[in-house]
Amino acid sequence: MRFDGKIALITAVASGIGRATADIMAREGATIVGIDNNAERLDGTVAELTAAGGKAHARLCDALQKDQVDPLIEGIAREFNGIDILVNAVGGSTIIPRPSATVEELALDDWKKIIDFNLDGTFLFTHAVVPVMKRQRSGKIVNLASIAGRGRSAASSSAYAAAKGGIIAFTKKLSYELGPYGININAIAPSTTLTERIRPHWERRSQEDQARAIDATPLRRVAEPVDQARVICFLASQDADFVTGVTIDVTGGS
Repeated sequence: MRFDGKIALITAVASGIGRATADIMAREGATIVGIDNNAERLDGTVAELTAAGGKAHARLCDALQKDQVDPLIEGIAREFNGIDILVNAVGGSTIIPRPSATVEELALDDWKKIIDFNLDGTFLFTHAVVPVMKRQRSGKIVNLASIAGRGRSAASSSAYAAAKGGIIAFTKKLSYELGPYGININAIAPSTTLTERIRPHWERRSQEDQARAIDATPLRRVAEPVDQARVICFLASQDADFVTGVTIDVTGGS
């Protein structure tokens, strides 16, 4: 199994791409340390992973609060004698009322919410985990960007595009900083993915609009969370030992 004996810390583990990633890694032998800010969903996720035969532990945390993140990482590193994998799954576009707002429609507060939500958690967890991985001289970090960060999502706001473009640049820059310590850092750039938060927005679109989006995708379907999780797991595994600084588009070819 690819993750046998590995300690995998996954943020936003209780839903969406984070949950799908935890499902795969737990099945393949990882000990999951799941991070989320929703206690009920987090406990349910860990219970389900454990019931399925996996090893999982819950850690309640607001990923945007440094005073919560730093002691959390210190405690996890002590308890499990290291951290092998970090998946930064916190992020998204739907935390503002109009996720597709044009630049003139965006309020400054909404701009800041999107930037902070998508960049701060990734920075804080990476900032806290890197010293642990440097001591080990090994580790895998996988970040969640978006095709919006490539400027290829007409349905996303400029704030979201800027934030996810920042994730892509952050990932590339850190590959130079972390590579000499045996740490790989990569990212995925998903297209529309039918997570719990995105599916209602997708279902509100007209059938014609959905059909146009599907027809524009060579694989002729919309992504599910597991499609993204499989690529995350590749990047977090030994199969990607010579891959770093890369952002893989997971878009069905669009």
